[in-house]
Amino acid sequence: MTTFAVSGLNSISSISSFNNNFRSKNSNILWSRRRILLFNFRRRNFYVSNVASDQKQKTKDSSLDEGFTLDVFQLDSTSVLSSIKYHAEFTPSFSPEKFELSKAYYATAESVRDMLIISWNATYEFYEKMNVKQAYYLSMEFLQGRALLNAIGNLGLTGPYADALTKLGYSLEDVARQEPDAALGNGGLGRLASCFLDSMATLNYPAWGYGLRYQYGLFKQLITKDGQEEVAENWLEMGNPWEIVRNDISYPVKFYGKVIEGADGRKEWVGGEDITAVAYDVPIPGYKTKTTINLRLWLTKLAAEAFDLHAFNDGDHAKAYEAQKKAEKICYVLYPGDESLEGKTLRLKQQYTLCSASLQDIIARFERRSGNAVNWDKFPEKVAVQMNDTHPTLCIPELLRILMDVKGLSWKQAWEITQRTVAYTNHTVLPEALEKWSFTLLGELLPRHVEIIAMIDEELLHTILAEYGTEDLDLLQEKLNQMRILDNVEIPTSFLELLIKAEENAADVQKAADKEKEEEGNDNSKDEETEAVKAETTNEEEETEVEKVEVEASQAKIKRIFGPHPNRPQVVHMANLCVVSGHAVNGVAEIHSEIVKDEVFNEFYKLWPEKFQNKTNGVTPRRWLSFCNPELSEIITKWTGSDDWLVNTEKLAELRKFADNEELQSEWRKAKGNNKMKIVSLIKEKTGYVVSPDAMFDVQIKRIHEYKRQLLNIFGIVYRYKKMKEMSPEERKEKFVPRVCIFGGKAFATYVQAKRIVKFITDVGATVNHDPEIGDLLKVVFVPDYNVSVAEVLIPGSELSQHISTAGMEASGTSNMKFSMNGCLLIGTLDGANVEIREEVGEDNFFLFGAQAHEIAGLRKERAEGKFVPDPRFEEVKAFIRTGVFGPYNYEELMGSLEGNEGYGRADYFLVGKDFPEYLECQDKVDEAYRDQKKWTKMSILNTAGSFKFSSDRTIHQYARDIWRIEPVELP
Repeated sequence: MTTFAVSGLNSISSISSFNNNFRSKNSNILWSRRRILLFNFRRRNFYVSNVASDQKQKTKDSSLDEGFTLDVFQLDSTSVLSSIKYHAEFTPSFSPEKFELSKAYYATAESVRDMLIISWNATYEFYEKMNVKQAYYLSMEFLQGRALLNAIGNLGLTGPYADALTKLGYSLEDVARQEPDAALGNGGLGRLASCFLDSMATLNYPAWGYGLRYQYGLFKQLITKDGQEEVAENWLEMGNPWEIVRNDISYPVKFYGKVIEGADGRKEWVGGEDITAVAYDVPIPGYKTKTTINLRLWLTKLAAEAFDLHAFNDGDHAKAYEAQKKAEKICYVLYPGDESLEGKTLRLKQQYTLCSASLQDIIARFERRSGNAVNWDKFPEKVAVQMNDTHPTLCIPELLRILMDVKGLSWKQAWEITQRTVAYTNHTVLPEALEKWSFTLLGELLPRHVEIIAMIDEELLHTILAEYGTEDLDLLQEKLNQMRILDNVEIPTSFLELLIKAEENAADVQKAADKEKEEEGNDNSKDEETEAVKAETTNEEEETEVEKVEVEASQAKIKRIFGPHPNRPQVVHMANLCVVSGHAVNGVAEIHSEIVKDEVFNEFYKLWPEKFQNKTNGVTPRRWLSFCNPELSEIITKWTGSDDWLVNTEKLAELRKFADNEELQSEWRKAKGNNKMKIVSLIKEKTGYVVSPDAMFDVQIKRIHEYKRQLLNIFGIVYRYKKMKEMSPEERKEKFVPRVCIFGGKAFATYVQAKRIVKFITDVGATVNHDPEIGDLLKVVFVPDYNVSVAEVLIPGSELSQHISTAGMEASGTSNMKFSMNGCLLIGTLDGANVEIREEVGEDNFFLFGAQAHEIAGLRKERAEGKFVPDPRFEEVKAFIRTGVFGPYNYEELMGSLEGNEGYGRADYFLVGKDFPEYLECQDKVDEAYRDQKKWTKMSILNTAGSFKFSSDRTIHQYARDIWRIEPVELP
């Protein structure tokens, strides 16, 4: 092992004097300008390079001819300490007088970032050299969470950093808590993307993520007496030590303007509104590997000359910075409200910015790696683009635009390349979530892209025509209505002509048949024939006029059948565009993928069955078990014999053979109890409520939505509370297991009904938690501002987790996997990944209730016909709520959504009332099982053992093999 002294701190007599200097208000910190950063590498022929700008600085200790190698960092606490001290002085975000926790965090993070940059550069220098095929994951969300513990854990440096910070007077855990969660995502979509990045790096797959750098995130959630309130996230207020701005990597992005055609027939998009997208890179280290991949985020801005200095000096300040504000606001907020035209426009601008900047970057990298011999037909052999849901759909027309308008390829060649390059992951069966954009708005904002989408739509129309023919025009119209990308938009002339010609041909055939039949019935004399010829001449002239009228009538009929309806909106179906243009379409759980094939995209599936796949979601076991639940992780390592389970989760299944072992059960319960104490502290800190660690911790944490049915959960709690109030103290204690019912999740700012649910939950909590008769038997807690860091506390200490969506409406879910992995039992419906989890952990270790997916349509029909009879207990709960027991707020709108047989926002669309009685009975089984702690612990162990299938490593292997067709690339 070679030790490198790479400049550093001069003289600090001792660690204690260092601490004293920092903590003394009036002391001076006397550090020299030399840096002694002791990196202990095991390395040879190591390039330190900035791949982004292609600037290379080479350091070596032996001949380059020996090859390119980089070994994993081997640092001790002394090296780490020197690095932290250096950054505290020379890359400061704080004044030099103090070394407080916040400063300790930033100095520590910058120290870690140094190592990530080195391995990042080495990784991409090697990828450039080898010209590997690379996957690019485009997502509007990346819900990263805190990075510090994950980064040093993946680098295998938790011990050295903990020791170094202890010498500086702090614990690693306290320092890590100073980091704000990166506000780049909201829910499962973004968290899945982040788990995938971790797995890509760990498995050494050449891949990048692309997203946007949101300044204010979705929102920070406050819980007040009025329910949920939203304020802007402040995660970037003190800067982000993990990001590396690439000022030399920027691309132009255009909106509006017009399309012109050159003399050579090539289209050009000119004029309009131009902005610049600048790259910010976030290194993503793999676990105990040399690979560090990249998450590239785009920030939008304008050049300084766009500032109108004349307007500013004239006092028109708003006009002076109007253009800058238009550019900058694109990256202000994740999912801005889209009720207004301005909101819709902003969302489209966000999506196009992500797609355009990313595609330009990908193409520039392909051209650079190709050298002087760029062969565009090889593009799909070097590039795989994965669209995470429909938000990045515009990368399809953008890739075609660049290939045709900028690179000069023909439509046929560009279309073939695009189809071989892009793939689409569907994450929802909800119609409102399958994006549809106004044809007019899209045409104004992106005029060239609408032209290209129309070309794709025309290709699709001819494919449908070839499949179904013209014999049954009603059938053909039905297929077009189900499958077209441009809905209710004028049919292309080429397609219309084919329909008219087919209709005319059919008419000619019919006439010929009629004439032949007529001639067969005539047997005339010669004189009669002469007269017939004269009559026929007259008839032909008349028939010509009739045929002309018939042709016009036929054309009118075709246009009437297939033309746009004046009272329907003209929209672009983004999901249809994805399915038509991509070479692969995947669902994210087995049941979801079947629904995608049988219902959501059934017509496309019948046309292209080979496109459709299942890729069940997964979560990284590093963050979601090892790093957030270290005590349980040590137990798993002890009983499975090694920590191999961290990269080979199949090893978790070995726990099954020890599930009845009393020693393991004792250790397991102790770990769970310690994690519950952390939840007790979190609840006290976030809400002020004090809860008992001896109660069952029952948790539902996810985005607030009617289909996820937080309302079913809180109605069950209200029923439980009402029954408790009707009993004596002795009866309550005998009947009910003590529970702490914990909720967390954000309701979108414009989703009024979801916000009513949040308000109701908090009102129930305010009543129940202050009821002295109930005490610790029941507590209801809504943890505000749910995020990754909150989940990392709640999940390890949870004992029951609720995944109770209406069957067939949850695509997969990933929180169910995280809970199961941490030994938490699930109560849920047969929806999403619940189905597969139940299969793996065992039916006896999953609390199942509720209607199944194939029954839902029939149950809604039954409701609409007035045949549904609600359970008396359900009516009892509603009546109890209406007494005002939970405060003066008017919940009639909430109650009304569960009543009636038809109407928008009514008729209990999500079947809360239908599943309520089974839900209550299932909760009784939960209480019964929990009373037998030995049985419960065994069930908990079997949940962890059965979670091996739900690692994101497994999922990424499947994407790489079946969709991206890339291979792992290990640095030598």
